[in-house]
Amino acid sequence: MTSPSFRSSVPENGIAPSGTLLGLLQRGRGDGTLHALTAPRADALAALDHCVLRDPRHDWQVENRSLYYARLYLDLDGGLQDIEQHLFHPDDVLDDREERTGLALSVLGHLASYGRGDALSLLRRYASQGAGWAWALDELALRDSDAGLRRLAPAVLARFPHTPEGEAELTAAVRDAFEPRPWRLWAEDPREAVGGRVRAARERGSFDRWQRQLSSTGPRPGWSVRAVFEWAEAGHDRGTPMYVPAARCLAAVAGPEDRPQILAAARDGSEGARCTALRYLAESQDPAVLDLIEAAASGPSGAVADAAVESFERMRSVSAVGRARRWASRPDALGAAAARVLACRGGTEDAPLVLAALRETVRGEGPDAPTLWTLVDGTGRLGIACAAPVLRHVYRETASSHLRGRAARALAATDSGFPAGFAVECLWDCEETTRELAARHAETGDARVVDQLRRLAADPAEEDDVQSAVRSRIGPDATAV
Repeated sequence: MTSPSFRSSVPENGIAPSGTLLGLLQRGRGDGTLHALTAPRADALAALDHCVLRDPRHDWQVENRSLYYARLYLDLDGGLQDIEQHLFHPDDVLDDREERTGLALSVLGHLASYGRGDALSLLRRYASQGAGWAWALDELALRDSDAGLRRLAPAVLARFPHTPEGEAELTAAVRDAFEPRPWRLWAEDPREAVGGRVRAARERGSFDRWQRQLSSTGPRPGWSVRAVFEWAEAGHDRGTPMYVPAARCLAAVAGPEDRPQILAAARDGSEGARCTALRYLAESQDPAVLDLIEAAASGPSGAVADAAVESFERMRSVSAVGRARRWASRPDALGAAAARVLACRGGTEDAPLVLAALRETVRGEGPDAPTLWTLVDGTGRLGIACAAPVLRHVYRETASSHLRGRAARALAATDSGFPAGFAVECLWDCEETTRELAARHAETGDARVVDQLRRLAADPAEEDDVQSAVRSRIGPDATAV
């Protein structure tokens, strides 16, 4: 049963405050593990279950939490009853989105690799019965034995009826499997109902790929500049922006004699053609493009303005950096892009502009603003020491573990207190790149640092880059300091 003290810290929506145990665990911060190990065990397990069953990630497709949570289940000797209830809840039939069960299944996968038999059994059962069976099967493909996987074949194949629709679904499942090991094993099964069906599905999948390659509706050799613009406009009209691939096509078909037509499209063309022309001119570093980008960014078309800003931000010329210095004080998207250009490619003389943009973004948009990723990187690249207080705020408050890792890298370059401060907790962070950074910087005068370095060195689930960084500090025998 969830304790009252935990229930009081659970927000109705979103992420809990960073000063609470739940907020730390939701963010994947190292301090979350350190606090959980000293908190009342019931509260720690309740917060952990809450995170695993209600995925808190800022971007669930790229951020890591599963190994972080699995290690904490091991440290707390946590049971899996709540995960089991979540996986087999009636909602599983109604809501088969990957984000509902994906984190829980990934945690089970890591626990199975650590030898938790209950996690392995739960994965097998869910692969047989659950709506998100494909994710569970991928986890088992990495951890289960050949015999265990072979026993799952009848239950998985029973999901696909012997109808044209069912066989088409089976073909797609085999063709698109993230981990092909189970299907390869099943294809070897001598039973026609198992091996025969899987082999036939694999053959159909190979044929489907060949057909898709032949039926491409994209550009053909011999296209003209006008044809490329028409293709881009057709995509724009369908609500599918095509200006990026269209600009690449334009680079292949356009010659010097086509420049007037492309400049005219960038000034006055239809939206799809204008976006394409701006992108092409920016990538070819045309001398007229900066004025065209400025006009487009101030114009009435949001789509064209967005394309102009994005195209400018990709430019790397000296003239683009010079124009960024003029635009960085603009209170619009082009001004924000100019600050990011300076963060990436500016010199030390641009530090005040980058710092001002960093402070203004945090003040106006908060610690999760997308533009902070580039500004934080630039602050570290330029070594802006006086930015450390803002970076520490971003580190503590952001819900994105990737942005927190970037803030940690910037602090390593700007804050002399980082090795004895945040670097210590980063050894327990959910992101392997952040743990690697900590392994290279954390001061070993803290006994916790030495113990954690040795644990990371001995953990078979740890990433190779992290273990290489650890060995550079404590030696190959994991005893030197």
